[in-house]
Amino acid sequence: MIKKLLNGESKTITGAAIIIAVTSLTSRFLGIIRDRILAGQFGAGDTLDAYYAAFRIPDLVYNLLVLGALSAGFIPVFTALIEKNKNEGWQLANRVLNILIVALAILCGIFAIFTPQLMRWITPGFNGEKLDITINLTRIMFLSPLILGVSSLFGGILQSFKRFLVFSLAPIFYNLGIIFGALVLVNFFGVYGLAYGVIIGALLHLLVQIPTSIYLGWRPQFLWDFNKDLKKVFTMMVPRTIGLAVSQLNLVVITIIATLLSAGSLAVFNLANNLQYFPIGIFGISFAIAAFPTLSALAIKENKNDFVESFSNTTRQILFFIIPASALFLILRAQIVRVILGSGAFTWEDTILTADCLAMFSISLFAQSLTPLLIRGFYALHNAITPFLISLFCAILNIALSLYFTGTWFFSGSGLNLGVAGLALAFSIAQILNFAILWVFLKFKIGSLDEKRIIWAVFKISIATLIMGIVTQFMKFGIEPFFGTSTFLGIFAQGLIAGLVGIAVFIIVGLVLRSAEMFTFVDAIKRRLFKNKAVVGKEGLEEL
Repeated sequence: MIKKLLNGESKTITGAAIIIAVTSLTSRFLGIIRDRILAGQFGAGDTLDAYYAAFRIPDLVYNLLVLGALSAGFIPVFTALIEKNKNEGWQLANRVLNILIVALAILCGIFAIFTPQLMRWITPGFNGEKLDITINLTRIMFLSPLILGVSSLFGGILQSFKRFLVFSLAPIFYNLGIIFGALVLVNFFGVYGLAYGVIIGALLHLLVQIPTSIYLGWRPQFLWDFNKDLKKVFTMMVPRTIGLAVSQLNLVVITIIATLLSAGSLAVFNLANNLQYFPIGIFGISFAIAAFPTLSALAIKENKNDFVESFSNTTRQILFFIIPASALFLILRAQIVRVILGSGAFTWEDTILTADCLAMFSISLFAQSLTPLLIRGFYALHNAITPFLISLFCAILNIALSLYFTGTWFFSGSGLNLGVAGLALAFSIAQILNFAILWVFLKFKIGSLDEKRIIWAVFKISIATLIMGIVTQFMKFGIEPFFGTSTFLGIFAQGLIAGLVGIAVFIIVGLVLRSAEMFTFVDAIKRRLFKNKAVVGKEGLEEL
């Protein structure tokens, strides 16, 4: 039973998205626990600034060489091969894996040697012990791109075979490793225990995916020849890698700017970013990952109508969840930040700064959630150049706005001086524009994206969200005299009750407006609550 559950294939996009969303929810919840532990132990100060800065270059290496190959090149080519000849597909997987290991090992080794020079450039606001800690943490973390690179290749295999459960479990184990580092290893190694926890998490991320890959047919082969399939992967990978380079360099610039602001600004930005990514990961990323193999297969068959239908359905499902989530994050931002992060060394001032950032992030949640789907739509059509050019333009805009909103460098004395919240506002504006341009260009490529149904669905969802927001706001203030805001339980009760009442109102209004997405959501809940247990045991994931 367990073996069948872990190795079962997801039959539909919605079923796959549910699996990914549930496991993503678990992973994000562990991420919240992780951030609460970090915030409680260290506060928004020098230590967390160093910890988050240490991630920047290892993340840069991982995103460029790994995510570029998998999202843009490997999965579409591998998916096409396994439908024709699985043996050729496994050969491609091993060629990519072998090259990936060697390339990452060499690159990470070189970067580890020159880490002091790199970190002095990336963190100009750091000096003394803070800079030394950042350098040492970075060197330890350079093991993670190598391990996660190998793990992500296996993740690409699992996605191509639509084995989303095991693929989605990997981030859970990654967060468990980091939590272990924060709770246990810190006691033995000090702040460096955090870095060792990252490495343990990366190892767990890899180990959980290997058994199912072996079950599907993967066997190690030392193949190095550069055949046409590998060439196709690299051809598609190059523009995506350059595009990711732009995105990562954008984050590097944000890191540089944050180090020039008040102490703790980088930590505040990252903590708020992690919180806002909670709904994006559960809804936006989950549906985009689930839809990608289907979109790729339909693009190969040149089935335009079904491609648009799948894209439209996925878009409406994402918006159904993310629009009300955005409103709740905006209205209850202080309660969310205080309940999740407000312990130990994390002060009220830290809470206010993080809540301000979260508010700025919230306005672009819809755009950030749909962008992964749009990008995968281009990749399914074997077009990675267009998303790259758009991301380049928006990254430049983001940097310019970040400098202006924080009053840094060129805009010193003339900018808005919004502090770290200005970084989040600049990020949101750039993300909204990125989404809009991607949509327009994909429409030019495909034709109609079923905008009429999407707009009508958004109209109903927005009306329900508006009423939900008004009720939630009144409930928040109405509850405050009874519970107060001076204790954890009081803030928790205020946010929980106001949020639950708001969600109930959203559901009721959605049903009154006869929102198709609401009826689909309610029916899905009914089916899963009242499904015959014997049937579930027999069919497992094949029903999804």
